[in-house]
Amino acid sequence: MTLPAFVHTDVIAALTGISPGDALDRARDRRPESKQHAQGSFEALFVPLDASEVSLAERAAVALFVARLHEEPEAVAFYGALLRETGGGAGLEPLIVAEAGRAAGQGPYGAFRAENAPESEAGPEYSVASVEAAYALGDRLSAALEHAHMLVLHPRDADRERLGRLLDAGWSSTGIVTLSQLISFLAFQLRVAHGLRELRESVGGAAATRAEDLPALAADVAAVARERAGASTEQAPVAAAEALPAAPRVDEPARFTQDVLGWKPWLEPLPVAEFTEAHYDALVQRDRVHMPYFRLLARDPEALRERTLTDLDIFFNTDAGLPRAERELAAAAASRFNGCVFCASVHSRFATEQGADRAEVQRLLDEGVGARISTRIDAIVDATVALTATPPRFGQPQISALRDVGLAELELLDAIQAGAFFNWANRLMLSIGEPTTA
Repeated sequence: MTLPAFVHTDVIAALTGISPGDALDRARDRRPESKQHAQGSFEALFVPLDASEVSLAERAAVALFVARLHEEPEAVAFYGALLRETGGGAGLEPLIVAEAGRAAGQGPYGAFRAENAPESEAGPEYSVASVEAAYALGDRLSAALEHAHMLVLHPRDADRERLGRLLDAGWSSTGIVTLSQLISFLAFQLRVAHGLRELRESVGGAAATRAEDLPALAADVAAVARERAGASTEQAPVAAAEALPAAPRVDEPARFTQDVLGWKPWLEPLPVAEFTEAHYDALVQRDRVHMPYFRLLARDPEALRERTLTDLDIFFNTDAGLPRAERELAAAAASRFNGCVFCASVHSRFATEQGADRAEVQRLLDEGVGARISTRIDAIVDATVALTATPPRFGQPQISALRDVGLAELELLDAIQAGAFFNWANRLMLSIGEPTTA
């Protein structure tokens, strides 16, 4: 299953203002698969084959809310226009923006577990409070915005019971997977766009696109989405609420570790007996059918395939650029900051396997992202943390520090994409399951 290029404008480039042929554009061309499949991920989620589980307007409404929480004005303009073009009523766009304003904060907030509990940071939780807003949004969209707020600003506070609230509001397990993918993808897309925009401005480059150009792109996306999804743009009849599966039995890890951990889902993965060739193709590696995480994400095969191929190019394309070990360190730093014990275990271990000093990597896990290790590692970790904050704090000080330790455009792109991608991966891992030592 190969997803064609339906939308002719690269959305990340449009949000960033990169000019064709400039240094950043050339750097992105050295990572062609991540460029192609980041766009493919956008199309899988916003130009889907099947919009019956999550309507086009619901996707755009949640995206607008997430963009506003990230304080990314270009993305607010684009997704606001997409909401208008996909059938959001006249009052829905300002209502979403107002609700996001009420929900805004400085994340990531949330509780760390076990030995890391002293690092916990409380923050305001959002709910649709007014009767008027709840009526205008409806149960499904109200629950979706509350879920989005949790993933964006409280990723480590996600838990199984919160998925039950989505099921009670009329979401299916498949719809929850798509919704969580969409929110988590946006956490990646908006950070890549933010980082590249800061890089463009650091060398005085003028924007190739303007905010007033974005509504036309949104109209193009919406037109193609309606044509592609066809009859599935009409939401399926509301079925009886699904029951939340029994809680899995887990042994909670006591601390951040480089040890191999397991992971157990809170929703039912797609049964192997229901896999088609399209589902196997979405796995990219067929033996992943034995892994509950990938079988759960296979409920939305288009999104899974594009996400996996984006991941592989960001981390495994070693045509120059940032060494693999440092890309994995960026992944581990984002995971440590967001509080994803599972992702931190995998990618700290990969960093060590790729040549990073094991004791230094363990210091990052033990002491947190404030650990001081070396000038170069500190610059990469600090930049990743600034990018991982919501709204992102990544800017000229971090770019200067990275350039001072020898990073040029391609290395900078790798650092941004590696850190940004784990804002996607962490939010999926944290929102649909939990780690276990067994």
